[in-house]
Amino acid sequence: MKLSNHSAVPVYTISGSSTARPLPDWLARKRKRSLKQDPEFANRVELLQDFEFEEASSCVRASEDGNWVMSTGTYKPQIHTHYLPHLSLSFARHTDALNQTFLLLSSDYSKSLHLQSDRFLEFHTPQGRHYSTRIPRYGRDLKYDRRSAEALVPAVGVNADGNGEVFRLNLEVGRFMKGYEIDESHNLLAFGTSLGTVEFWDPRSRSRAGILAPPPSATAFDSRTEITALEPNARVRHLHGTDPPLRPPLPSPPPQKDQGYGFPIQTLKFLNPTTSTRQQTSDPKILSADKRIIKLWDPATGTPWTSVEPAVDINHVEWIADSGMILTANEGKALHSFLIPQLGPAPKWCAFLDNLVEEMAEDAEDPAAFAGGISGAGARKAGEVYDNYKFLTLPELRALSLDHLVGTTGLLKPYMHGFFVQQRLYEEARLISNPELWQERRAKSIQEKIEKERE
Repeated sequence: MKLSNHSAVPVYTISGSSTARPLPDWLARKRKRSLKQDPEFANRVELLQDFEFEEASSCVRASEDGNWVMSTGTYKPQIHTHYLPHLSLSFARHTDALNQTFLLLSSDYSKSLHLQSDRFLEFHTPQGRHYSTRIPRYGRDLKYDRRSAEALVPAVGVNADGNGEVFRLNLEVGRFMKGYEIDESHNLLAFGTSLGTVEFWDPRSRSRAGILAPPPSATAFDSRTEITALEPNARVRHLHGTDPPLRPPLPSPPPQKDQGYGFPIQTLKFLNPTTSTRQQTSDPKILSADKRIIKLWDPATGTPWTSVEPAVDINHVEWIADSGMILTANEGKALHSFLIPQLGPAPKWCAFLDNLVEEMAEDAEDPAAFAGGISGAGARKAGEVYDNYKFLTLPELRALSLDHLVGTTGLLKPYMHGFFVQQRLYEEARLISNPELWQERRAKSIQEKIEKERE
C-alpha cells in the first residue's frame, strides 16, 4: 500500500501491479524466498484472494448488497466471483468466448447477464450457464431496464433501412421485441450515436421523444464527436454524455472538459455518496476514465478534483458505493484497487484500510494530512510508517522485557492483537535481551558460507 497521488486529494494504491509485482510461474523457489528482502514486495497488501487473471481483465462489478464482486478476464476466458466478507474467491468459471461486458441482475451474484464477443448473450446462475441466445449483429454495450425487464444491446452497424438498431430482449416474456431504430429523469432511454447525437426514446410508446445535437464547435467529420459513454444523474435532470472530451451540459453555455490523452472515454459514473467522509461532505463527483487515466470532477464547477493513473491500460472502472474504493479491470494480471479517503471511508469488508491510512497521516482529523504528512525536513515518505515498525504480540514483548511500556508511552502503538514497535527500538531490545545475538548471527553466516563452498 502506497501513496500514488501526492495532490491535495491523495489516492492510495491498495493492490495492483504498482505495489505487488506479479511473479512468473517459472521463477525458482530460491528466488521467491529472496523476495522477503524486497521492501515493496514484503509490504504489499493482498486485498482479495486471487484477484487477478492470467493475462488481463475486461470488466468488474460489485453487487448491490455489497457482499460480492464479479470480474471477467482472459486467458482463458473466465469469470471470477469473490465473497467480500471472507476476502476470498468463491468460484471461477470458464466461458467459450471473451466477455465484452456484463451486468448483475440481482442484488447479489446469483443472476448475471453477459455480452460475449461471439454475439451471444449468456445468463449465468450459481450452478453455471443457465441459457444463451445469439443476437443478429455484434453488440457494443449492454444495459438493463428494470421497469420493463428488458435487456438492451446497442448493435454495431446499421439495419436494412440504414438506421442503427438497439436489440430488446424481454426477460419476462422470454423473447426479442421490436428494436429501437436510431438515426446515424422522465423514464426515457438515452442512446449515444457515432454522429455525436443523443436520442431519447419513451419505452412506453416505443417512440422517439427528442434528439440532443452535438455542440456547435463540433464538425460533421470530427471523430471526437462520437458518443462513447452516457450516464444519467439520479439527483438532477441533467444528462452527462462524453466523447473523448467530457461535456457536462447545462447551464448554458456548457463547459467542456478534456480528458487529456485523446482516447475515447470508456467509463462514466456519477458518484453520489450518502455517507459523510472525513471532510464531512457528501458532494457528488463525476468519474470519467479512458484507457490511460481516471479523473474525478466537480459537477458544479467542472474543476478537477483528483486523478488516478494506473501503470497499465484500463478496461473498466467500478466504484464501491458509499466508500472511497475504486476497482479497475485492466491489462495485466492483477486487478487494481484504489482508496481515496476524502471521497469516503473504506468498505466494511476491508475497514482495516482506514487504520492504515490514519497511521500514514500525521493528523487523522485533517483531510490534508492524508497527502503523506508534514512537508519539509521532517516529512515522512509514503509507506515509511510500516517499513520502520515491527509488529509484536504481548508474549513477544514480555520476552524482550518491553511489556512495562504498554499503556505508559507512545512508543508502542496498539493494533488488533498486538503492538507496533519502532524497528530501531526492537533491534536494541533484542541485543539487550540476548547480548550474544551478534556472535551467533556471525557464526551462522560463516557456517552458511562454508557449506556453500563445499557444494
